[in-house]
Amino acid sequence: MSSGLSLYVRDWCGYCTKVRTAMKGLGIEIPLRDIGESHHRDVLLRGGGKTQVPCLRIEHVGGKIEWMYESDDIIRYLQAHAA
Repeated sequence: MSSGLSLYVRDWCGYCTKVRTAMKGLGIEIPLRDIGESHHRDVLLRGGGKTQVPCLRIEHVGGKIEWMYESDDIIRYLQAHAA
């Protein structure tokens, strides 16, 4: 399920913690990209258009990239695709 996914976060962000807690409850592991590192911040800004976290980067079959912001939206997506 986590293939093609990465989650852009900051350690101090409560909304990021909310998503990470949901991931743990669903048994999902997704690579984390801390935007405190300038490379990850730059990738998020170029791809998603802003440095808001959490942000889920979704690479769809065929190569289309989607950037999903808002913790509740990310959690709903993960719940729907956890199977």
